[in-house]
Amino acid sequence: MPKCPIALAVAVAGGMSAFAWVSSQVSAQAQGRMVDIAEAPPAPVVIVPGARVRAGAPMTYLRGRLDAAVELVRSGRVRAVLVSGDAAGTSGDEIAAMVGYLVAHGVDREHIVTDPYGLDTYDTARRAVETYGVRHALIVTQSFHLPRAVALCRRAGIDITGVRASGDVRTRTRVRNLLREHLLSRPKAFLELRFPRDPVVSTPRDGRLADILAVR
Repeated sequence: MPKCPIALAVAVAGGMSAFAWVSSQVSAQAQGRMVDIAEAPPAPVVIVPGARVRAGAPMTYLRGRLDAAVELVRSGRVRAVLVSGDAAGTSGDEIAAMVGYLVAHGVDREHIVTDPYGLDTYDTARRAVETYGVRHALIVTQSFHLPRAVALCRRAGIDITGVRASGDVRTRTRVRNLLREHLLSRPKAFLELRFPRDPVVSTPRDGRLADILAVR
């Protein structure tokens, strides 16, 4: 029997084991800090990470995150929303789409703070702390993304609880996102957790969130 196929199989198995271990290390940082929306505790602000938009409107994953944020505001569990994404993304202006959706669903525009430079989850977390002064928050996103988001927020210094958002998509899309999460995004987060970097874009301190929360 040829040795090459055996060696290849061993290498593939070893590689998959390594990816699984890295993924588990990231997930461990979020253990006990992820809940369904009905169980979400009160917090000053909810962070909504951006995602793809189409023709200026949120797509399925982003709508799920925004719907969760709307529910948290309506139920009085949060007082402000921090939308963080790429205002110059390849699919369009995530920030404008998120703000428009929230306002259309009853969230007061004066209670929404925008971060147009949340270029990835790591930058969203770091900028939430360094630019907007977030120390205690909820973050809403889909289950596959939530452990990484919670882990990176904790590393940035946020007392965070992750809230699971809905996001029904085609099986093919779900599988593609899971593969990307475990093979690309979590290994990247694993390194960011151990070797922190500065956000891609650093801007002066923004006091809008503090002003919202100061009003009783």
